[in-house]
Amino acid sequence: MKDDYQELVDEITALLGVPATLENRDFGLIAFGAHDSEDDSAMDPVRTRSILTRKSTPAVRAWFEGFGITRATAPVRIPAAPDAGVFRGRICLPVRHRGTVLGYVWLLDDSDPGPSASRLAAAMEVTARIGDLLADEARAGADLARELRAALTAEPGWQRDMALTALRAALGPSADGPYVVLCVAPWRGEEPRVRAVPGTAALCALPYGAVAEGRPARSTATGQTAGRLNGSSPGGATGRTSGPVSGPVSGSVNGPAGGSVNGPVHGSGEADTLALLVRLRSPDALAPVLTAVARLREDAGPGAAAGSCAPRRGLAELPAAWREAVSAARASAAQPRFGPVAQWTSIGPYRLLTALPTEPDPAVRPLLDPVHAELAHTAEVFLDHAGQAGRTASALGIHRQTLYYRLSRIEQLTGLELDDGEDRLLLHMALKSTRL
Repeated sequence: MKDDYQELVDEITALLGVPATLENRDFGLIAFGAHDSEDDSAMDPVRTRSILTRKSTPAVRAWFEGFGITRATAPVRIPAAPDAGVFRGRICLPVRHRGTVLGYVWLLDDSDPGPSASRLAAAMEVTARIGDLLADEARAGADLARELRAALTAEPGWQRDMALTALRAALGPSADGPYVVLCVAPWRGEEPRVRAVPGTAALCALPYGAVAEGRPARSTATGQTAGRLNGSSPGGATGRTSGPVSGPVSGSVNGPAGGSVNGPVHGSGEADTLALLVRLRSPDALAPVLTAVARLREDAGPGAAAGSCAPRRGLAELPAAWREAVSAARASAAQPRFGPVAQWTSIGPYRLLTALPTEPDPAVRPLLDPVHAELAHTAEVFLDHAGQAGRTASALGIHRQTLYYRLSRIEQLTGLELDDGEDRLLLHMALKSTRL
């Protein structure tokens, strides 16, 4: 498919004698013609950034859309604007299919009179063929999104078996190869193009509330309750977690990213979680995928987290792989040290912590009251330092006697004995899990 786009762009470049660039309607780069000019003015910052980062900024997009390109059915001439980084004038050829704009072909040209009307008309015929390809790709992506969503949300048993069989058939021979499942949450807005991450075979959006709370997902297509994404008690996907737990140790538990979740998911008033099924050249060839997902996470907006499962081969373990990706994303939000895309294989104890119920343990709940934030932080630092008073006091910058006083207050509030190993384990796990 990518080669088809490149051939059509090269055809327009040869037809008009100027380098052409093809972008989708979101200004994501698809293909571009060769630039063989030694003249520095053949490029400008906007064109260079588009090619290097494969996308344009919202400001650039708004500027160009101001010329009516979303409604145009014929070539649109756009003058140079050095203040906006547009040093060269452009001709925009809208790519449409059945009246809907699906993308744009951009020509760097500010000559007078520029390409003839007959050549531009011939180029528009080529854009019609591009529109057919983009429409076919969109339909295929929608079908795969439906099958992937069904496979991730189906109840265990025959329903899941049927969903996996349908997804396997839709993917074809590649279904048996190595792959990785990725989770980006929260995701707001439309599902991105399948090419958002190199090698993406399918992607879909799922209700965010289920992932944030570890509750069963509810299919956006059918409304049917689906299998658990985590090990907590069942319940509907509400789009919000059960409420804030304030203080340095916990921040807010209104979702993996902290903060409330109220963005749109197809008009429902909830945010989404984005699931991606990405093919791998080999099980250890993860680096390019993780880099691309990190960029996708940036597009998701402030507070988004991302996680990756351990690489798999074949679709039999797809639901388990999704649970790992969700857990890794939640761990990434709780602990930035795991990086922009946390890998399941690297999150250590959070493999277990993400499987715990989201409600805090009754013994620890009093300590999580906002008025005891300092005590909660002290407890976590004390346990992180293996209960060593000297190291803990140094890390907190307080006197040992102050530390001992705080520890006694922690024992009074929780009823736990900090000299008891199991009580320390319970407290430590409870404090860590509140970050999720």
